[in-house]
Amino acid sequence: MGSDLTVEVNNLYPALSFSPVSLDRFFEKVFALHRHDCSGSLSVAFLDRSRHSLIHGDFLKDFRPTDVITFPADPTEEMAGEICVSVDQAIEEAANREVAFAQELSLYLIHGWLHLVGFDDKEEQDQKIMRREERKALDLVEDLGLWPDFLLAPCTEGE
Repeated sequence: MGSDLTVEVNNLYPALSFSPVSLDRFFEKVFALHRHDCSGSLSVAFLDRSRHSLIHGDFLKDFRPTDVITFPADPTEEMAGEICVSVDQAIEEAANREVAFAQELSLYLIHGWLHLVGFDDKEEQDQKIMRREERKALDLVEDLGLWPDFLLAPCTEGE
Protein backbone atom coordinates (compact mmCIF):
# COMPACT_ATOMS: atom_id res chain seq x y z
CA MET A 1 0.00 0.00 0.00
CA GLY A 2 1.11 3.52 -0.64
CA SER A 3 0.93 4.73 2.96
CA ASP A 4 2.59 3.75 6.22
CA LEU A 5 -0.46 1.65 7.06
CA THR A 6 -1.17 -1.98 6.37
CA VAL A 7 -4.52 -3.70 6.71
CA GLU A 8 -4.83 -6.88 8.72
CA VAL A 9 -8.11 -8.68 8.08
CA ASN A 10 -9.82 -11.18 10.34
CA ASN A 11 -12.76 -12.63 8.40
CA LEU A 12 -14.92 -14.48 10.92
CA TYR A 13 -17.91 -14.61 8.57
CA PRO A 14 -17.53 -17.90 6.67
CA ALA A 15 -19.93 -16.98 3.85
CA LEU A 16 -17.99 -13.78 3.03
CA SER A 17 -15.16 -13.86 0.53
CA PHE A 18 -13.12 -11.17 -1.19
CA SER A 19 -9.76 -10.55 -2.76
CA PRO A 20 -7.27 -9.00 -0.32
CA VAL A 21 -5.89 -6.99 -3.25
CA SER A 22 -9.29 -5.37 -3.88
CA LEU A 23 -9.55 -4.45 -0.20
CA ASP A 24 -6.01 -3.00 -0.19
CA ARG A 25 -6.79 -0.84 -3.24
CA PHE A 26 -9.98 0.37 -1.61
CA PHE A 27 -8.23 1.31 1.63
CA GLU A 28 -5.35 2.98 -0.20
CA LYS A 29 -7.82 5.54 -1.60
CA VAL A 30 -9.70 5.90 1.69
CA PHE A 31 -6.40 6.44 3.55
CA ALA A 32 -5.40 9.10 0.99
CA LEU A 33 -8.60 11.08 1.65
CA HIS A 34 -8.03 11.21 5.40
CA ARG A 35 -4.58 10.59 6.83
CA HIS A 36 -4.01 9.00 10.21
CA ASP A 37 -1.28 10.05 12.65
CA CYS A 38 -0.25 6.45 13.31
CA SER A 39 1.69 4.03 11.20
CA GLY A 40 1.53 0.29 11.53
CA SER A 41 -1.58 -1.74 10.96
CA LEU A 42 -5.30 -1.23 10.80
CA SER A 43 -7.20 -4.27 11.99
CA VAL A 44 -10.48 -5.05 10.23
CA ALA A 45 -12.83 -7.75 11.52
CA PHE A 46 -15.83 -9.07 9.60
CA LEU A 47 -18.27 -10.53 12.15
CA ASP A 48 -21.73 -12.04 12.40
CA ARG A 49 -24.41 -10.11 14.27
CA SER A 50 -24.20 -12.13 17.49
CA ARG A 51 -20.42 -11.79 17.87
CA HIS A 52 -20.60 -8.10 16.90
CA SER A 53 -23.36 -7.46 19.47
CA LEU A 54 -21.33 -9.19 22.18
CA ILE A 55 -18.36 -6.91 21.48
CA HIS A 56 -20.71 -3.93 21.47
CA GLY A 57 -22.04 -4.99 24.87
CA ASP A 58 -18.70 -5.92 26.41
CA PHE A 59 -16.95 -2.68 25.46
CA LEU A 60 -19.78 -0.16 25.13
CA LYS A 61 -22.36 -1.69 27.51
CA ASP A 62 -24.98 -1.81 24.72
CA PHE A 63 -25.89 -5.26 23.40
CA ARG A 64 -28.15 -3.99 20.61
CA PRO A 65 -27.07 -4.76 17.05
CA THR A 66 -25.08 -2.06 15.30
CA ASP A 67 -23.17 -1.75 12.05
CA VAL A 68 -19.65 -0.60 12.99
CA ILE A 69 -17.56 -0.57 16.15
CA THR A 70 -14.15 1.10 16.21
CA PHE A 71 -11.31 0.90 18.68
CA PRO A 72 -8.80 3.76 18.66
CA ALA A 73 -5.16 3.67 17.71
CA ASP A 74 -2.49 2.39 20.05
CA PRO A 75 0.78 3.97 18.89
CA THR A 76 2.78 1.91 21.39
CA GLU A 77 1.63 -1.23 19.55
CA GLU A 78 1.91 0.35 16.07
CA MET A 79 -1.84 -0.06 15.66
CA ALA A 80 -3.87 2.52 13.75
CA GLY A 81 -7.01 1.11 15.33
CA GLU A 82 -9.58 -1.55 14.70
CA ILE A 83 -12.79 -1.57 12.69
CA CYS A 84 -15.32 -4.31 13.47
CA VAL A 85 -18.23 -4.59 11.05
CA SER A 86 -21.40 -6.65 11.19
CA VAL A 87 -21.82 -8.45 7.88
CA ASP A 88 -25.38 -9.43 8.83
CA GLN A 89 -26.25 -5.78 9.40
CA ALA A 90 -24.81 -4.90 5.98
CA ILE A 91 -26.87 -7.63 4.30
CA GLU A 92 -30.04 -6.37 5.97
CA GLU A 93 -29.38 -2.67 5.36
CA ALA A 94 -28.35 -3.20 1.73
CA ALA A 95 -31.71 -4.87 1.10
CA ASN A 96 -33.62 -2.15 3.01
CA ARG A 97 -31.84 0.69 1.22
CA GLU A 98 -31.77 -1.13 -2.14
CA VAL A 99 -28.02 -0.75 -2.59
CA ALA A 100 -25.39 -3.33 -3.47
CA PHE A 101 -24.09 -5.37 -0.55
CA ALA A 102 -20.48 -4.43 -1.44
CA GLN A 103 -21.40 -0.75 -1.28
CA GLU A 104 -23.06 -1.09 2.14
CA LEU A 105 -20.17 -3.06 3.62
CA SER A 106 -17.71 -0.55 2.13
CA LEU A 107 -19.69 2.28 3.73
CA TYR A 108 -19.18 0.62 7.12
CA LEU A 109 -15.42 0.45 6.53
CA ILE A 110 -15.34 4.11 5.49
CA HIS A 111 -17.45 5.11 8.50
CA GLY A 112 -15.12 3.24 10.83
CA TRP A 113 -12.05 4.85 9.28
CA LEU A 114 -13.58 8.31 9.65
CA HIS A 115 -14.10 7.64 13.36
CA LEU A 116 -10.47 6.57 13.70
CA VAL A 117 -9.20 9.78 12.10
CA GLY A 118 -11.30 11.96 14.39
CA PHE A 119 -14.79 12.37 12.94
CA ASP A 120 -17.74 11.94 15.28
CA ASP A 121 -21.46 11.51 14.72
CA LYS A 122 -23.03 12.02 18.13
CA GLU A 123 -24.35 15.54 17.45
CA GLU A 124 -26.53 16.51 14.47
CA GLN A 125 -23.92 18.87 12.99
CA ASP A 126 -21.23 16.21 13.32
CA GLN A 127 -23.53 13.69 11.63
CA LYS A 128 -23.90 16.01 8.64
CA ILE A 129 -20.14 16.33 8.36
CA MET A 130 -19.70 12.55 8.71
CA ARG A 131 -22.32 11.88 5.97
CA ARG A 132 -20.60 14.39 3.68
CA GLU A 133 -17.21 12.72 4.16
CA GLU A 134 -18.72 9.26 3.68
CA ARG A 135 -20.33 10.43 0.43
CA LYS A 136 -17.03 11.92 -0.75
CA ALA A 137 -15.23 8.61 -0.15
CA LEU A 138 -18.03 6.53 -1.70
CA ASP A 139 -18.06 8.76 -4.79
CA LEU A 140 -14.29 8.44 -5.16
CA VAL A 141 -14.45 4.65 -4.88
CA GLU A 142 -17.31 4.59 -7.40
CA ASP A 143 -15.53 6.91 -9.85
CA LEU A 144 -12.37 4.79 -9.71
CA GLY A 145 -14.23 1.47 -9.76
CA LEU A 146 -12.46 0.34 -6.60
CA TRP A 147 -15.25 -1.43 -4.74
CA PRO A 148 -13.91 -4.43 -2.86
CA ASP A 149 -15.16 -7.63 -4.50
CA PHE A 150 -17.21 -8.78 -1.52
CA LEU A 151 -19.16 -11.96 -2.27
CA LEU A 152 -21.55 -13.96 -0.14
CA ALA A 153 -21.79 -17.71 -0.56
CA PRO A 154 -25.37 -18.89 -0.85
CA CYS A 155 -26.73 -20.46 2.31
CA THR A 156 -27.47 -24.14 2.18
CA GLU A 157 -30.25 -25.79 4.11
CA GLY A 158 -29.46 -26.16 7.77
CA GLU A 159 -27.21 -23.09 7.97
